[in-house]
Amino acid sequence: MKRLAFLVPVAVAAWLLPYGLGGYSMHVLAVAIIFAILAIGLGLTMGVAGQINLAQVAFFGVGAYSVAILCTRAGLGFWTAALLALVVSVLFGVLVGVPALRMQSHYLGIVTLGLALAFTNWVTNATIAGRAEGISDIPVPVLFGLELSSAYLFYYVELVVFALALAFALFVTHSPLGRRLRAMRDDDLAAGALGAEIPLLRMTAFVLSGLYGGLAGVLYAGLIRFVAPESFNIANMFLLLAMVIIGGRASIVGCVIGAIGLAMAREALLDAAAYAQLGYGLVVVLAVVFAPKGLAGLPAQLRALLRRHKPGTPVRLGPFRPFAAVPAAGDSTVLEAEGVTMRFKGLVALDGVSLAVPRGEIRGVVGPNGSGKTTLFNVISGFYTPSAGAVRVDGREVTGAAPYRLSQRGVARTFQNLRLFEDLNVRENILLGLDRTRTSWIWRYAAAPWRVFGYQRDLDRRADEIIDRFGLADFAVAIPRSLPYGIQRRIEIARALAMSPTLLLLDEPAAGMNGEEVRRLAEIVRSIRDSGVTVVIIEHNMGLVMSLCDHVTVLAGGRVIADGTPAEVAIAPAVVQAYLGDSMAAPTESAAEEATR
Repeated sequence: MKRLAFLVPVAVAAWLLPYGLGGYSMHVLAVAIIFAILAIGLGLTMGVAGQINLAQVAFFGVGAYSVAILCTRAGLGFWTAALLALVVSVLFGVLVGVPALRMQSHYLGIVTLGLALAFTNWVTNATIAGRAEGISDIPVPVLFGLELSSAYLFYYVELVVFALALAFALFVTHSPLGRRLRAMRDDDLAAGALGAEIPLLRMTAFVLSGLYGGLAGVLYAGLIRFVAPESFNIANMFLLLAMVIIGGRASIVGCVIGAIGLAMAREALLDAAAYAQLGYGLVVVLAVVFAPKGLAGLPAQLRALLRRHKPGTPVRLGPFRPFAAVPAAGDSTVLEAEGVTMRFKGLVALDGVSLAVPRGEIRGVVGPNGSGKTTLFNVISGFYTPSAGAVRVDGREVTGAAPYRLSQRGVARTFQNLRLFEDLNVRENILLGLDRTRTSWIWRYAAAPWRVFGYQRDLDRRADEIIDRFGLADFAVAIPRSLPYGIQRRIEIARALAMSPTLLLLDEPAAGMNGEEVRRLAEIVRSIRDSGVTVVIIEHNMGLVMSLCDHVTVLAGGRVIADGTPAEVAIAPAVVQAYLGDSMAAPTESAAEEATR
Protein backbone atom coordinates (compact mmCIF):
# COMPACT_ATOMS: atom_id res chain seq x y z
CA MET A 1 0.00 0.00 0.00
CA LYS A 2 2.88 2.37 0.71
CA ARG A 3 4.17 1.89 -2.82
CA LEU A 4 0.71 2.56 -4.25
CA ALA A 5 0.45 5.72 -2.16
CA PHE A 6 3.77 6.86 -3.59
CA LEU A 7 2.48 6.32 -7.13
CA VAL A 8 -0.43 8.74 -6.71
CA PRO A 9 1.64 11.98 -6.72
CA VAL A 10 3.83 10.57 -9.50
CA ALA A 11 0.77 9.86 -11.65
CA VAL A 12 -0.67 13.34 -10.95
CA ALA A 13 2.65 15.00 -11.83
CA ALA A 14 2.90 13.01 -15.07
CA TRP A 15 -0.66 13.96 -16.02
CA LEU A 16 -0.06 17.68 -15.38
CA LEU A 17 3.44 17.80 -16.87
CA PRO A 18 2.41 18.95 -20.40
CA TYR A 19 1.00 22.20 -18.96
CA GLY A 20 4.52 23.35 -18.12
CA LEU A 21 6.33 22.32 -21.32
CA GLY A 22 6.74 23.85 -24.75
CA GLY A 23 6.08 22.04 -28.01
CA TYR A 24 9.65 20.84 -28.56
CA SER A 25 10.09 19.69 -24.95
CA MET A 26 6.80 17.86 -25.26
CA HIS A 27 8.10 16.00 -28.31
CA VAL A 28 11.32 15.05 -26.47
CA LEU A 29 9.33 13.71 -23.53
CA ALA A 30 7.08 11.68 -25.84
CA VAL A 31 10.12 10.06 -27.48
CA ALA A 32 11.62 9.37 -24.03
CA ILE A 33 8.47 7.47 -23.02
CA ILE A 34 8.76 5.35 -26.17
CA PHE A 35 12.34 4.49 -25.25
CA ALA A 36 11.17 3.65 -21.72
CA ILE A 37 8.73 1.08 -23.16
CA LEU A 38 11.56 -0.32 -25.29
CA ALA A 39 13.78 -0.51 -22.19
CA ILE A 40 11.10 -2.43 -20.28
CA GLY A 41 11.07 -5.07 -23.02
CA LEU A 42 14.86 -5.31 -23.02
CA GLY A 43 14.89 -5.46 -19.22
CA LEU A 44 12.46 -8.39 -19.23
CA THR A 45 14.64 -10.29 -21.70
CA MET A 46 18.14 -9.47 -20.47
CA GLY A 47 17.68 -8.50 -16.85
CA VAL A 48 14.88 -10.77 -15.69
CA ALA A 49 15.33 -13.76 -18.03
CA GLY A 50 19.10 -13.42 -18.62
CA GLN A 51 18.88 -13.75 -22.42
CA ILE A 52 21.32 -11.58 -24.38
CA ASN A 53 19.20 -9.64 -26.86
CA LEU A 54 20.72 -7.12 -29.26
CA ALA A 55 17.70 -7.15 -31.55
CA GLN A 56 15.36 -4.98 -29.47
CA VAL A 57 15.75 -2.07 -31.86
CA ALA A 58 14.76 -4.44 -34.68
CA PHE A 59 11.51 -5.25 -32.82
CA PHE A 60 11.04 -1.50 -32.55
CA GLY A 61 11.51 -1.15 -36.30
CA VAL A 62 9.24 -4.09 -37.13
CA GLY A 63 6.38 -2.47 -35.20
CA ALA A 64 6.88 0.96 -36.77
CA TYR A 65 7.39 -0.28 -40.34
CA SER A 66 4.45 -2.69 -40.10
CA VAL A 67 2.13 0.18 -39.19
CA ALA A 68 3.60 2.38 -41.94
CA ILE A 69 3.31 -0.30 -44.65
CA LEU A 70 -0.19 -1.42 -43.65
CA CYS A 71 -1.47 2.18 -43.52
CA THR A 72 0.16 3.56 -46.68
CA ARG A 73 0.31 0.45 -48.89
CA ALA A 74 -2.71 -1.58 -47.73
CA GLY A 75 -4.93 1.37 -46.81
CA LEU A 76 -5.78 0.11 -43.32
CA GLY A 77 -6.74 2.41 -40.48
CA PHE A 78 -4.06 3.25 -37.93
CA TRP A 79 -5.40 1.19 -35.03
CA THR A 80 -6.16 -1.85 -37.17
CA ALA A 81 -2.63 -1.63 -38.53
CA ALA A 82 -1.33 -1.22 -34.98
CA LEU A 83 -2.94 -4.48 -33.81
CA LEU A 84 -1.56 -6.36 -36.81
CA ALA A 85 1.86 -4.77 -36.20
CA LEU A 86 1.90 -6.13 -32.66
CA VAL A 87 1.17 -9.62 -34.01
CA VAL A 88 4.00 -9.28 -36.55
CA SER A 89 6.38 -8.06 -33.81
CA VAL A 90 5.52 -11.03 -31.58
CA LEU A 91 6.11 -13.43 -34.49
CA PHE A 92 9.45 -11.74 -35.13
CA GLY A 93 10.20 -12.22 -31.43
CA VAL A 94 9.56 -15.96 -31.86
CA LEU A 95 11.93 -15.98 -34.86
CA VAL A 96 14.69 -14.21 -32.92
CA GLY A 97 14.09 -16.49 -29.94
CA VAL A 98 14.70 -19.70 -31.89
CA PRO A 99 18.53 -19.40 -31.64
CA ALA A 100 18.17 -19.07 -27.85
CA LEU A 101 16.98 -22.68 -27.77
CA ARG A 102 20.40 -23.88 -28.93
CA MET A 103 22.93 -21.27 -27.85
CA GLN A 104 23.57 -18.85 -25.01
CA SER A 105 26.11 -16.27 -23.85
CA HIS A 106 27.97 -14.19 -26.45
CA TYR A 107 26.94 -16.55 -29.24
CA LEU A 108 23.32 -15.52 -28.75
CA GLY A 109 24.39 -11.87 -28.68
CA ILE A 110 26.16 -12.25 -32.02
CA VAL A 111 23.13 -13.94 -33.61
CA THR A 112 20.63 -11.35 -32.35
CA LEU A 113 22.93 -8.54 -33.46
CA GLY A 114 23.16 -10.16 -36.89
CA LEU A 115 19.36 -10.30 -37.12
CA ALA A 116 19.13 -6.63 -36.18
CA LEU A 117 21.67 -5.72 -38.89
CA ALA A 118 19.74 -7.86 -41.39
CA PHE A 119 16.55 -5.94 -40.59
CA THR A 120 18.27 -2.57 -41.05
CA ASN A 121 19.75 -3.75 -44.34
CA TRP A 122 16.34 -4.96 -45.53
CA VAL A 123 14.44 -1.73 -44.82
CA THR A 124 17.25 0.27 -46.44
CA ASN A 125 16.98 -1.68 -49.70
CA ALA A 126 13.38 -2.95 -49.90
CA THR A 127 11.03 -0.99 -52.14
CA ILE A 128 8.00 -1.74 -49.98
CA ALA A 129 9.83 -0.16 -47.00
CA GLY A 130 10.68 2.99 -48.93
CA ARG A 131 14.39 2.16 -49.08
CA ALA A 132 16.71 4.78 -47.53
CA GLU A 133 14.06 7.51 -47.85
CA GLY A 134 11.67 5.68 -45.54
CA ILE A 135 7.87 5.97 -45.46
CA SER A 136 6.06 9.25 -44.85
CA ASP A 137 2.42 10.35 -44.83
CA ILE A 138 1.38 7.87 -42.14
CA PRO A 139 -2.20 8.91 -41.32
CA VAL A 140 -2.93 10.76 -38.09
CA PRO A 141 -4.34 8.38 -35.47
CA VAL A 142 -7.94 9.10 -34.59
CA LEU A 143 -9.25 8.09 -31.16
CA PHE A 144 -12.89 8.57 -30.13
CA GLY A 145 -13.33 10.96 -33.04
CA LEU A 146 -10.36 13.09 -31.96
CA GLU A 147 -7.32 13.48 -34.23
CA LEU A 148 -4.09 12.95 -32.27
CA SER A 149 -2.09 15.34 -34.42
CA SER A 150 -0.65 17.24 -31.48
CA ALA A 151 2.22 15.90 -29.36
CA TYR A 152 0.26 17.08 -26.32
CA LEU A 153 -2.72 14.88 -27.18
CA PHE A 154 -0.60 11.93 -28.19
CA TYR A 155 1.32 12.21 -24.92
CA TYR A 156 -1.74 11.13 -22.93
CA VAL A 157 -2.23 8.09 -25.15
CA GLU A 158 1.45 7.22 -24.60
CA LEU A 159 1.13 7.79 -20.86
CA VAL A 160 -1.80 5.38 -20.53
CA VAL A 161 -0.08 2.75 -22.69
CA PHE A 162 3.17 3.19 -20.76
CA ALA A 163 1.39 2.83 -17.41
CA LEU A 164 -0.31 -0.38 -18.55
CA ALA A 165 2.94 -1.73 -20.01
CA LEU A 166 4.86 -0.94 -16.81
CA ALA A 167 2.16 -2.46 -14.60
CA PHE A 168 2.08 -5.65 -16.66
CA ALA A 169 5.88 -5.97 -16.61
CA LEU A 170 5.99 -5.53 -12.82
CA PHE A 171 3.13 -8.02 -12.46
CA VAL A 172 5.00 -10.62 -14.53
CA THR A 173 8.30 -10.00 -12.75
CA HIS A 174 6.83 -10.61 -9.30
CA SER A 175 4.66 -13.56 -10.33
CA PRO A 176 5.45 -17.29 -10.52
CA LEU A 177 6.45 -16.77 -14.17
CA GLY A 178 8.84 -13.98 -13.21
CA ARG A 179 10.44 -16.16 -10.51
CA ARG A 180 11.04 -18.89 -13.05
CA LEU A 181 12.55 -16.42 -15.51
CA ARG A 182 14.89 -15.13 -12.80
CA ALA A 183 15.77 -18.67 -11.76
CA MET A 184 16.61 -19.50 -15.38
CA ARG A 185 18.83 -16.42 -15.46
CA ASP A 186 20.69 -17.46 -12.32
CA ASP A 187 21.04 -21.22 -13.02
CA ASP A 188 19.12 -22.83 -15.86
CA LEU A 189 20.16 -26.36 -14.83
CA ALA A 190 18.77 -26.02 -11.32
CA ALA A 191 15.67 -24.27 -12.67
CA GLY A 192 15.07 -27.18 -15.04
CA ALA A 193 15.41 -29.64 -12.18
CA LEU A 194 12.64 -27.73 -10.38
CA GLY A 195 10.26 -28.10 -13.31
CA ALA A 196 10.96 -24.92 -15.27
CA GLU A 197 10.46 -25.56 -18.99
CA ILE A 198 13.63 -23.79 -20.06
CA PRO A 199 13.08 -23.79 -23.86
CA LEU A 200 9.59 -22.33 -23.51
CA LEU A 201 10.77 -19.80 -20.92
CA ARG A 202 13.48 -18.57 -23.28
CA MET A 203 10.93 -18.23 -26.04
CA THR A 204 8.55 -16.43 -23.69
CA ALA A 205 11.27 -13.88 -22.88
CA PHE A 206 11.73 -13.03 -26.57
CA VAL A 207 7.96 -12.93 -27.18
CA LEU A 208 7.63 -10.34 -24.40
CA SER A 209 10.56 -8.43 -25.85
CA GLY A 210 8.93 -8.47 -29.29
CA LEU A 211 5.62 -7.33 -27.81
CA TYR A 212 7.17 -4.34 -26.04
CA GLY A 213 9.35 -3.49 -29.02
CA GLY A 214 6.35 -3.61 -31.35
CA LEU A 215 4.31 -1.48 -28.94
CA ALA A 216 7.05 1.16 -28.90
CA GLY A 217 7.23 1.03 -32.70
CA VAL A 218 3.47 1.58 -33.06
CA LEU A 219 3.62 4.62 -30.78
CA TYR A 220 6.64 5.97 -32.63
CA ALA A 221 4.89 5.70 -36.01
CA GLY A 222 1.81 7.42 -34.57
CA LEU A 223 3.87 10.22 -33.04
CA ILE A 224 6.35 10.97 -35.85
CA ARG A 225 4.19 9.71 -38.77
CA PHE A 226 7.39 8.97 -40.64
CA VAL A 227 9.79 6.02 -40.44
CA ALA A 228 13.30 5.69 -41.87
CA PRO A 229 16.20 3.23 -41.36
CA GLU A 230 18.32 5.64 -39.29
CA SER A 231 15.78 5.50 -36.45
CA PHE A 232 16.43 1.77 -36.00
CA ASN A 233 20.18 1.52 -36.44
CA ILE A 234 22.76 -0.16 -34.23
CA ALA A 235 23.75 3.14 -32.61
CA ASN A 236 20.26 3.36 -31.12
CA MET A 237 20.50 -0.27 -30.03
CA PHE A 238 23.62 0.45 -28.02
CA LEU A 239 22.04 3.61 -26.63
CA LEU A 240 19.11 1.48 -25.46
CA LEU A 241 21.54 -1.05 -23.99
CA ALA A 242 23.24 1.77 -22.09
CA MET A 243 19.88 2.91 -20.73
CA VAL A 244 19.14 -0.54 -19.34
CA ILE A 245 22.60 -1.14 -17.88
CA ILE A 246 22.83 2.27 -16.24
CA GLY A 247 19.31 2.09 -14.83
CA GLY A 248 19.66 -1.52 -13.68
CA ARG A 249 18.81 -4.37 -16.02
CA ALA A 250 17.33 -6.56 -13.27
CA SER A 251 14.90 -3.82 -12.20
CA ILE A 252 12.00 -2.82 -14.43
CA VAL A 253 11.69 0.55 -12.70
CA GLY A 254 15.46 1.00 -13.02
CA CYS A 255 15.21 0.40 -16.77
CA VAL A 256 12.56 3.12 -17.01
CA ILE A 257 14.65 5.59 -15.00
CA GLY A 258 17.72 4.84 -17.12
CA ALA A 259 15.77 5.23 -20.37
CA ILE A 260 14.12 8.54 -19.51
CA GLY A 261 17.27 9.95 -17.91
CA LEU A 262 19.56 9.05 -20.79
CA ALA A 263 17.01 10.20 -23.40
CA MET A 264 16.92 13.60 -21.72
CA ALA A 265 20.71 13.68 -21.41
CA ARG A 266 21.09 12.85 -25.10
CA GLU A 267 18.84 15.75 -26.03
CA ALA A 268 20.77 18.12 -23.77
CA LEU A 269 24.06 17.04 -25.38
CA LEU A 270 23.01 17.34 -29.01
CA ASP A 271 25.64 20.02 -29.63
CA ALA A 272 28.37 17.67 -28.39
CA ALA A 273 27.09 14.42 -29.87
CA ALA A 274 30.56 12.93 -30.52
CA TYR A 275 31.65 13.51 -26.93
CA ALA A 276 28.29 12.33 -25.63
CA GLN A 277 28.75 8.90 -27.25
CA LEU A 278 32.10 8.59 -25.50
CA GLY A 279 30.50 9.67 -22.25
CA TYR A 280 27.74 7.06 -22.54
CA GLY A 281 30.35 4.35 -23.04
CA LEU A 282 32.37 5.55 -20.04
CA VAL A 283 29.29 5.63 -17.79
CA VAL A 284 28.34 2.11 -18.89
CA VAL A 285 31.83 0.83 -18.04
CA LEU A 286 31.73 2.52 -14.63
CA ALA A 287 28.26 1.08 -13.98
CA VAL A 288 29.36 -2.44 -14.88
CA VAL A 289 32.47 -2.22 -12.66
CA PHE A 290 31.18 -0.32 -9.63
CA ALA A 291 27.39 -0.72 -9.78
CA PRO A 292 26.61 -3.93 -11.67
CA LYS A 293 22.93 -3.61 -10.72
CA GLY A 294 22.76 -0.04 -11.99
CA LEU A 295 21.09 2.91 -10.31
CA ALA A 296 18.33 0.65 -9.02
CA GLY A 297 20.86 -1.46 -7.13
CA LEU A 298 22.65 1.42 -5.38
CA PRO A 299 20.36 1.53 -2.30
CA ALA A 300 20.95 -2.18 -1.64
CA GLN A 301 24.71 -1.71 -2.10
CA LEU A 302 24.71 1.12 0.42
CA ARG A 303 22.68 -0.92 2.93
CA ALA A 304 25.11 -3.84 2.55
CA LEU A 305 28.04 -1.48 3.10
CA LEU A 306 26.49 -0.09 6.28
CA ARG A 307 25.75 -3.58 7.61
CA ARG A 308 29.44 -4.47 7.41
CA HIS A 309 30.15 -2.00 10.20
CA LYS A 310 27.36 -3.21 12.48
CA PRO A 311 27.61 -6.24 14.77
CA GLY A 312 25.67 -9.18 13.33
CA THR A 313 22.92 -10.98 15.17
CA PRO A 314 23.49 -14.63 16.09
CA VAL A 315 22.38 -17.09 13.41
CA ARG A 316 20.02 -19.71 14.82
CA LEU A 317 18.27 -22.49 12.98
CA GLY A 318 14.88 -23.55 14.24
CA PRO A 319 13.98 -27.19 14.95
CA PHE A 320 12.73 -29.45 12.20
CA ARG A 321 9.15 -30.65 12.64
CA PRO A 322 8.86 -34.24 11.36
CA PHE A 323 6.34 -35.12 8.69
CA ALA A 324 3.35 -37.27 9.56
CA ALA A 325 4.07 -40.90 8.83
CA VAL A 326 2.24 -42.38 5.85
CA PRO A 327 1.62 -46.14 5.45
CA ALA A 328 3.68 -47.70 2.68
CA ALA A 329 1.79 -47.72 -0.64
CA GLY A 330 2.65 -51.22 -1.85
CA ASP A 331 6.01 -52.73 -2.69
CA SER A 332 6.38 -51.47 -6.28
CA THR A 333 9.68 -50.31 -7.73
CA VAL A 334 9.97 -46.52 -7.89
CA LEU A 335 13.32 -46.28 -9.70
CA GLU A 336 14.88 -48.79 -12.05
CA ALA A 337 18.12 -48.35 -14.00
CA GLU A 338 18.89 -51.13 -16.45
CA GLY A 339 22.32 -51.47 -18.06
CA VAL A 340 22.99 -47.72 -17.98
CA THR A 341 26.21 -46.80 -19.80
CA MET A 342 27.52 -43.23 -20.12
CA ARG A 343 30.46 -42.43 -22.38
CA PHE A 344 32.17 -39.07 -22.70
CA LYS A 345 34.20 -39.59 -25.87
CA GLY A 346 36.91 -42.02 -24.72
CA LEU A 347 35.89 -42.00 -21.03
CA VAL A 348 33.37 -44.55 -19.77
CA ALA A 349 31.82 -42.96 -16.67
CA LEU A 350 29.12 -45.64 -16.24
CA ASP A 351 29.44 -49.18 -17.54
CA GLY A 352 26.23 -51.21 -17.52
CA VAL A 353 24.94 -49.98 -14.15
CA SER A 354 21.70 -51.57 -13.00
CA LEU A 355 19.74 -51.01 -9.80
CA ALA A 356 16.15 -51.15 -8.58
CA VAL A 357 14.85 -49.05 -5.70
CA PRO A 358 11.59 -50.20 -4.04
CA ARG A 359 9.03 -47.69 -2.80
CA GLY A 360 9.66 -46.37 0.70
CA GLU A 361 13.37 -47.26 0.81
CA ILE A 362 16.43 -45.17 1.63
CA ARG A 363 19.01 -46.35 -0.89
CA GLY A 364 22.65 -45.42 -0.45
CA VAL A 365 24.98 -45.05 -3.44
CA VAL A 366 28.63 -45.00 -2.41
CA GLY A 367 32.01 -45.36 -4.03
CA PRO A 368 35.36 -43.61 -4.38
CA ASN A 369 35.69 -40.29 -6.18
CA GLY A 370 35.29 -40.73 -9.92
CA SER A 371 33.25 -43.90 -9.60
CA GLY A 372 30.25 -42.41 -11.48
CA LYS A 373 27.84 -41.65 -8.64
CA THR A 374 26.92 -38.11 -9.66
CA THR A 375 26.91 -39.14 -13.32
CA LEU A 376 24.29 -41.74 -12.42
CA PHE A 377 22.19 -39.05 -10.73
CA ASN A 378 22.56 -36.82 -13.78
CA VAL A 379 21.29 -39.62 -16.00
CA ILE A 380 18.36 -40.39 -13.70
CA SER A 381 17.35 -36.72 -13.42
CA GLY A 382 17.63 -36.04 -17.16
CA PHE A 383 20.78 -33.93 -17.34
CA TYR A 384 22.53 -36.62 -19.39
CA THR A 385 21.11 -38.95 -22.01
CA PRO A 386 22.82 -42.34 -21.50
CA SER A 387 24.81 -43.92 -24.31
CA ALA A 388 22.99 -47.19 -23.61
CA GLY A 389 20.50 -48.62 -21.14
CA ALA A 390 17.18 -47.44 -19.78
CA VAL A 391 15.78 -45.56 -16.77
CA ARG A 392 12.26 -46.08 -15.48
CA VAL A 393 10.36 -44.13 -12.81
CA ASP A 394 7.19 -45.73 -11.43
CA GLY A 395 7.31 -48.20 -14.29
CA ARG A 396 7.43 -45.56 -17.03
CA GLU A 397 10.55 -45.21 -19.18
CA VAL A 398 12.08 -41.74 -18.85
CA THR A 399 15.42 -42.32 -20.57
CA GLY A 400 16.68 -39.04 -22.00
CA ALA A 401 13.66 -37.04 -20.81
CA ALA A 402 14.33 -33.37 -20.08
CA PRO A 403 14.89 -32.45 -16.40
CA TYR A 404 11.65 -30.49 -16.21
CA ARG A 405 9.71 -33.53 -17.45
CA LEU A 406 11.34 -35.70 -14.77
CA SER A 407 10.42 -33.06 -12.19
CA GLN A 408 6.81 -33.16 -13.35
CA ARG A 409 6.85 -36.94 -12.88
CA GLY A 410 7.90 -36.66 -9.26
CA VAL A 411 11.72 -36.68 -9.36
CA ALA A 412 13.44 -34.08 -7.17
CA ARG A 413 17.14 -33.71 -6.44
CA THR A 414 19.79 -31.73 -4.64
CA PHE A 415 23.29 -31.13 -5.98
CA GLN A 416 26.80 -32.02 -4.92
CA ASN A 417 27.70 -28.33 -5.17
CA LEU A 418 24.91 -26.15 -3.81
CA ARG A 419 22.71 -24.74 -6.57
CA LEU A 420 20.51 -22.30 -4.72
CA PHE A 421 19.44 -19.24 -6.67
CA GLU A 422 21.72 -16.59 -5.24
CA ASP A 423 19.68 -13.54 -6.33
CA LEU A 424 16.45 -14.94 -4.92
CA ASN A 425 15.80 -15.06 -1.19
CA VAL A 426 15.04 -18.23 0.77
CA ARG A 427 11.30 -17.80 0.45
CA GLU A 428 11.51 -17.37 -3.32
CA ASN A 429 13.68 -20.48 -3.59
CA ILE A 430 10.97 -22.44 -1.76
CA LEU A 431 8.23 -20.90 -3.91
CA LEU A 432 10.02 -22.12 -7.03
CA GLY A 433 9.81 -25.67 -5.76
CA LEU A 434 6.12 -25.29 -4.94
CA ASP A 435 5.15 -23.91 -8.35
CA ARG A 436 3.99 -26.87 -10.43
CA THR A 437 2.37 -24.94 -13.30
CA ARG A 438 3.38 -25.41 -16.91
CA THR A 439 4.59 -22.54 -19.07
CA SER A 440 1.40 -22.94 -21.14
CA TRP A 441 -0.34 -21.46 -18.06
CA ILE A 442 1.00 -18.09 -19.24
CA TRP A 443 -2.21 -17.09 -21.03
CA ARG A 444 -3.75 -16.38 -17.63
CA TYR A 445 -1.35 -13.47 -17.08
CA ALA A 446 -3.14 -11.45 -19.76
CA ALA A 447 -6.60 -13.04 -19.77
CA ALA A 448 -7.22 -13.84 -16.09
CA PRO A 449 -4.68 -12.08 -13.82
CA TRP A 450 -6.94 -12.59 -10.78
CA ARG A 451 -6.31 -16.33 -11.07
CA VAL A 452 -2.57 -15.65 -10.93
CA PHE A 453 -3.03 -13.62 -7.74
CA GLY A 454 -5.12 -16.40 -6.21
CA TYR A 455 -2.53 -19.01 -7.11
CA GLN A 456 0.23 -16.84 -5.63
CA ARG A 457 -1.66 -16.54 -2.33
CA ASP A 458 -1.93 -20.32 -2.17
CA LEU A 459 1.80 -20.67 -2.87
CA ASP A 460 2.60 -18.15 -0.10
CA ARG A 461 0.53 -20.12 2.41
CA ARG A 462 2.24 -23.41 1.52
CA ALA A 463 5.67 -21.75 1.55
CA ASP A 464 5.04 -20.56 5.12
CA GLU A 465 4.26 -24.13 6.15
CA ILE A 466 7.48 -25.53 4.64
CA ILE A 467 9.63 -22.71 6.01
CA ASP A 468 8.19 -23.28 9.49
CA ARG A 469 8.58 -27.08 9.24
CA PHE A 470 12.27 -26.82 8.36
CA GLY A 471 13.00 -24.17 10.98
CA LEU A 472 13.84 -21.45 8.44
CA ALA A 473 11.46 -18.71 9.59
CA ASP A 474 14.28 -16.39 10.66
CA PHE A 475 15.91 -16.63 7.23
CA ALA A 476 12.88 -16.36 4.93
CA VAL A 477 13.94 -13.04 3.37
CA ALA A 478 17.70 -13.70 3.51
CA ILE A 479 19.82 -14.28 0.43
CA PRO A 480 21.13 -17.89 0.62
CA ARG A 481 24.79 -17.00 0.06
CA SER A 482 24.74 -14.90 3.26
CA LEU A 483 23.87 -17.97 5.37
CA PRO A 484 26.07 -20.72 6.87
CA TYR A 485 26.68 -23.78 4.74
CA GLY A 486 24.61 -26.16 6.86
CA ILE A 487 21.56 -23.90 6.64
CA GLN A 488 21.97 -23.66 2.87
CA ARG A 489 21.91 -27.46 2.67
CA ARG A 490 18.68 -27.55 4.64
CA ILE A 491 17.17 -24.89 2.33
CA GLU A 492 18.05 -27.00 -0.71
CA ILE A 493 16.37 -30.07 0.82
CA ALA A 494 13.32 -28.00 1.77
CA ARG A 495 13.10 -26.68 -1.79
CA ALA A 496 13.27 -30.21 -3.17
CA LEU A 497 10.54 -31.40 -0.76
CA ALA A 498 8.37 -28.46 -1.81
CA MET A 499 8.02 -30.22 -5.18
CA SER A 500 6.02 -33.03 -3.50
CA PRO A 501 8.22 -35.70 -5.11
CA THR A 502 7.85 -39.46 -5.07
CA LEU A 503 11.61 -39.90 -5.55
CA LEU A 504 14.24 -37.69 -3.89
CA LEU A 505 17.90 -37.78 -4.99
CA LEU A 506 20.33 -36.36 -2.42
CA ASP A 507 23.87 -35.77 -3.70
CA GLU A 508 26.31 -35.66 -0.74
CA PRO A 509 23.98 -33.71 1.58
CA ALA A 510 26.28 -34.17 4.60
CA ALA A 511 29.37 -32.74 2.90
CA GLY A 512 30.88 -29.99 5.06
CA MET A 513 28.57 -30.61 8.03
CA ASN A 514 29.62 -31.13 11.63
CA GLY A 515 28.46 -34.06 13.76
CA GLU A 516 25.33 -32.35 15.13
CA GLU A 517 24.28 -31.20 11.65
CA VAL A 518 24.74 -34.74 10.31
CA ARG A 519 22.53 -36.10 13.11
CA ARG A 520 19.81 -33.58 12.24
CA LEU A 521 20.15 -34.46 8.57
CA ALA A 522 19.57 -38.14 9.36
CA GLU A 523 16.38 -37.23 11.25
CA ILE A 524 15.14 -35.18 8.30
CA VAL A 525 15.85 -37.92 5.75
CA ARG A 526 14.10 -40.59 7.87
CA SER A 527 11.07 -38.33 8.28
CA ILE A 528 11.00 -37.71 4.52
CA ARG A 529 11.03 -41.46 3.91
CA ASP A 530 8.28 -41.99 6.50
CA SER A 531 6.14 -39.42 4.67
CA GLY A 532 6.07 -41.67 1.61
CA VAL A 533 9.02 -40.36 -0.40
CA THR A 534 11.62 -42.82 -1.68
CA VAL A 535 15.17 -41.50 -1.10
CA VAL A 536 18.41 -42.26 -2.95
CA ILE A 537 21.45 -40.71 -1.31
CA ILE A 538 25.06 -40.35 -2.46
CA GLU A 539 27.32 -39.92 0.53
CA HIS A 540 30.95 -40.28 1.62
CA ASN A 541 30.11 -40.24 5.33
CA MET A 542 30.06 -44.00 5.83
CA GLY A 543 28.78 -43.76 9.39
CA LEU A 544 25.70 -41.94 8.07
CA VAL A 545 25.24 -44.39 5.19
CA MET A 546 25.51 -47.48 7.38
CA SER A 547 23.12 -46.16 10.03
CA LEU A 548 20.60 -44.52 7.70
CA CYS A 549 20.25 -46.60 4.53
CA ASP A 550 18.11 -49.70 4.12
CA HIS A 551 20.11 -50.83 1.08
CA VAL A 552 23.48 -49.80 -0.35
CA THR A 553 24.82 -49.91 -3.91
CA VAL A 554 28.59 -49.54 -4.32
CA LEU A 555 30.15 -48.20 -7.52
CA ALA A 556 33.79 -48.34 -8.59
CA GLY A 557 35.12 -47.51 -12.02
CA GLY A 558 31.60 -46.90 -13.29
CA ARG A 559 30.39 -50.41 -12.37
CA VAL A 560 28.33 -51.89 -9.54
CA ILE A 561 30.71 -53.93 -7.38
CA ALA A 562 28.32 -54.64 -4.50
CA ASP A 563 24.63 -54.35 -3.77
CA GLY A 564 22.88 -55.32 -0.55
CA THR A 565 22.14 -54.35 3.01
CA PRO A 566 24.74 -52.26 4.87
CA ALA A 567 25.85 -55.38 6.74
CA GLU A 568 26.33 -57.34 3.51
CA VAL A 569 28.14 -54.53 1.72
CA ALA A 570 30.46 -53.88 4.66
CA ILE A 571 32.01 -57.37 4.40
CA ALA A 572 32.12 -57.63 0.59
CA PRO A 573 35.78 -58.21 -0.42
CA ALA A 574 35.45 -56.03 -3.53
CA VAL A 575 34.22 -53.12 -1.42
CA VAL A 576 36.98 -53.53 1.15
CA GLN A 577 39.56 -53.53 -1.61
CA ALA A 578 38.09 -50.69 -3.69
CA TYR A 579 36.76 -48.27 -1.13
CA LEU A 580 36.21 -49.01 2.55
CA GLY A 581 39.57 -50.30 3.68
CA ASP A 582 40.26 -52.64 6.56
CA SER A 583 39.62 -50.00 9.19
CA MET A 584 36.04 -49.47 8.01
CA ALA A 585 34.86 -53.03 7.50
CA ALA A 586 36.16 -56.39 8.65
CA PRO A 587 35.44 -59.59 6.70
CA THR A 588 33.18 -60.92 9.47
CA GLU A 589 29.47 -60.60 10.02
CA SER A 590 29.93 -59.52 13.64
CA ALA A 591 32.10 -56.60 12.53
CA ALA A 592 29.54 -55.72 9.90
CA GLU A 593 26.80 -55.63 12.52
CA GLU A 594 28.96 -53.32 14.61
CA ALA A 595 29.42 -50.98 11.64
CA THR A 596 25.65 -50.62 11.18
CA ARG A 597 24.87 -49.64 14.76
